[in-house]
Amino acid sequence: MTFKDQFSFVRQNTKKNKTRLFMTILATAIGCTFLIVLASVGFGLHKSIIGEMMENRLVTEVTLYGKTDDKGAFHELTDTDIEYFETIENVKAVTRRQTLQQWPEFQLDDYKINSNTLVTYFPEEIKAGFELSKGRLPEKDNEIVVGSAFPETISKDLSKVDEPYNEDGTLKEEYAYKGELIDQTINMQVIKMEDGKEVKKAIPLTIVGIAKAPSREWLKITDVFISEAVLKQVEAYTGTRGGSLEPGGEASEQKTDRTYDNVNLYADNVKSVAAISEQLKKDQYAAHSIADELKQINMIFTIMKVGLIFIGTIALIIASIGIYNTMTMAVTERAPDIGIMKAIGANPKTIKNIFLLESSYIGFLGALIGTVVAYGISYIVNLALPLVLTAVFEETPPKGLVLSHIPWSLTLISVSICLIVTLFSGWRPAERATRVDVLKAMRREV
Repeated sequence: MTFKDQFSFVRQNTKKNKTRLFMTILATAIGCTFLIVLASVGFGLHKSIIGEMMENRLVTEVTLYGKTDDKGAFHELTDTDIEYFETIENVKAVTRRQTLQQWPEFQLDDYKINSNTLVTYFPEEIKAGFELSKGRLPEKDNEIVVGSAFPETISKDLSKVDEPYNEDGTLKEEYAYKGELIDQTINMQVIKMEDGKEVKKAIPLTIVGIAKAPSREWLKITDVFISEAVLKQVEAYTGTRGGSLEPGGEASEQKTDRTYDNVNLYADNVKSVAAISEQLKKDQYAAHSIADELKQINMIFTIMKVGLIFIGTIALIIASIGIYNTMTMAVTERAPDIGIMKAIGANPKTIKNIFLLESSYIGFLGALIGTVVAYGISYIVNLALPLVLTAVFEETPPKGLVLSHIPWSLTLISVSICLIVTLFSGWRPAERATRVDVLKAMRREV
């Protein structure tokens, strides 16, 4: 008997009891739907979190904190290290920043702000993706770039104001700066200690650019980016390295090599990040990249997805009980047919294959229907989730949030599990069919 004949025989027999067949397929479809939808939550959250990391952080970035020597001592990074980083293969940029060791006050007419101040080497910053929303990059020593939130944060003196902010957290209009910052001269008030007292000096700087806002709307950057020449002015005035307020002798008499507080290395492509990171760690540099985080996150979500698939499989195992019952009854009802087939010389293996084919047929139909329903539920869930969060919980969902995601891999895994479970469910009844006695079968006694 050919496979085509076996399949025709199966279809003919399944039409004899449509209600029972429908209920069995329905149970299998529900189990498959539950498995796919449940596991899709793990895939959806994984996609959302990884997508946010890809969007909000540079995946080609490697952050360096320092270096450990052969004696175990930890050292800050210097120009010698920067030169070495630039020679590493597939490195496109090495950014380095020094933090001014005090928070100077920046004053423009009646408006002022205390900001973190960073010495920045812009050629490498541009290679790494630094962008401006307004203005241009500094071309002279006294020209600076300010952070994206600097214009909305600089304000009049608020020390004597009770409620300077609106309910939404923005500065009230009467205290906010309304003019144009580009090409404005702003005074940076630096401090040094003399006889236990603070002495101030104003260094005039020109704002020529405003940095582009980060993709994270809640991240407010008010940093001021200055040149190394300005830092040297501050050090010459304070007499300390980095403009620190703590006494320590002349800056020029301290460490001869310039050290950096923040060094980031950027690879040409994502694939090179892991190799670069491994090389740096081998050279005893303290390095960290988003690739390290992705490994950990991927492992956590892999365990989560496997767990959800395992739980979902339980629903299919429950549905398999119905398939087992259906196939057992089918063997009983078709005892005469089995007897006739054996009487005319049918191979027991053929009889077994017919019943296994029938259970697989039920499983395939259930998996097909369950998959279609699961995709529909997934679509509805993702469509309704923002509305539910907004209407019921009064929360704004994160941009790009996907609660349910069904990749082809999940579909294939689920359908495979469904077919395997249904195949095993029909295995025992199929074995029983091969042991049917011909004479008893003809008398409908099984």
